[in-house]
Amino acid sequence: MQKKDNVWEKLDWITVSIYLAMMFIGWINIYAAVYNEEHKSIFDMTQVYGKQLMWIGAAIFIAMMMINVDSKFFVTFAFPIYIILLMLLMLVPIIGTAINGAKSWISIGNFLLQPSEFMKMGVSLALARYISSHDFKMHSWKSLAVIAGILFLPVAMIFLQNDTGSALVFGVFLLVLFREGLNGIVLFFSFLIAIVFVLTIIFDPLVTILFLTFAAFLINYLIRKNVKRNLVGISVFTGIFGIEWFANYFFQGSVSPVFFLLVAAVLSSIAFLIWSLSLHKRSLALLIGIYLGLVLFTVSVDYVFDNIMQEHQRSRINELLGVQSDVHGSGYHVNQSKIAIGSGGFFGKGFLQGTQTKYDFVPEQSTDFIFCTVGEEWGFIGTTLVVGLFMGLLMRLIFLAERNRSRFSRVYGYCVASILFFHFAINIGMTIGLAPVIGIPLPFFSYGGSSLWSFTLLLFVFLRLDASRFEQLSF
Repeated sequence: MQKKDNVWEKLDWITVSIYLAMMFIGWINIYAAVYNEEHKSIFDMTQVYGKQLMWIGAAIFIAMMMINVDSKFFVTFAFPIYIILLMLLMLVPIIGTAINGAKSWISIGNFLLQPSEFMKMGVSLALARYISSHDFKMHSWKSLAVIAGILFLPVAMIFLQNDTGSALVFGVFLLVLFREGLNGIVLFFSFLIAIVFVLTIIFDPLVTILFLTFAAFLINYLIRKNVKRNLVGISVFTGIFGIEWFANYFFQGSVSPVFFLLVAAVLSSIAFLIWSLSLHKRSLALLIGIYLGLVLFTVSVDYVFDNIMQEHQRSRINELLGVQSDVHGSGYHVNQSKIAIGSGGFFGKGFLQGTQTKYDFVPEQSTDFIFCTVGEEWGFIGTTLVVGLFMGLLMRLIFLAERNRSRFSRVYGYCVASILFFHFAINIGMTIGLAPVIGIPLPFFSYGGSSLWSFTLLLFVFLRLDASRFEQLSF
């Protein structure tokens, strides 16, 4: 049994060193991003870099507290922590403060607390606790329903706060579930949904449904090599579509062809799904189910895109996909960001010499677009260092997760790695035009107390669990 006095000896100092290096580099770049000739001191507490230094000091204090907490505390109180944070999240629409259209913050004096950031740790603990329980079975309906509930409740509350970016982060927990035995078809289906979403935005839903129908028949033929059954399927589909079109023409209706395709797809899919299940052809039933799900998703994309997403979100997605180009409007952030990073060249312009940064051409340059400052002032060398630090941290976390004997610690470790990976990939993707601008911070770099503290809690809870890896975390 590990002695409590040895926790500091068992701590993974490689991860701690990367964490400290990231915070220091982030602080220096926040100073450069908002540099003011009238406030040259980096320790000026009236400026954002001075405040960030206070957040860093508080973050280190939080890290030390987590290291000294008994590791079994996180197992025992995983669900209570989740519930408390969920209740705090529910208070936001009632007493919250709106910033940039998102009502995601609770004002405490001069400090703004963002509960959605801390909810990531709450969900990670709850998932780890449930997955490591004795009655958990990955492919049972009960287990999947509980997992869906753990994820859905906070996501729904965050959507109500109009904070789509933070809500999307929770989708990354699918990677954790996949590591713990979730069927790969779920990840494949999620990947298909992303492709269908893009196709539907770029093209008309009519084109997307026709493409899906063609792909389904082609895959079925490649798997079964049965031309006759494929022809029967095509005949049923086109027959239903033809009857609908003729009825619409005869009665002089004005129904959209998309509706005809949808009805033909649904009716023919249901018919062949019943037939395949009666003959115990599970692979065919799975193919039909995936096809039907994607078709239904296709027709819902337009509604969600036009009625649920905000105008600036639609514009940013259209800008990313090339549907529209507006470098002075929706594309301004990304355009200025790419100019700033590109102008840095190989070695960068030098510390405090970034013109794009200094003259405020890049919006949100100390928060969501802090990577621009790195690219402009430190160039390719600086950006490579930052990316290298993140990759090193992620690989280290996966290594630590895999070496833990406790399933609770392993699952939680993968949750931490997945969340950090999503933030890292999407934030940097935003700045170079490879991902839509959804307003999520770069961990340990972006300005802000809530994000820094939440990531610190997330990371050091895992490091405390890893330090106790030789203990038996049972319940």
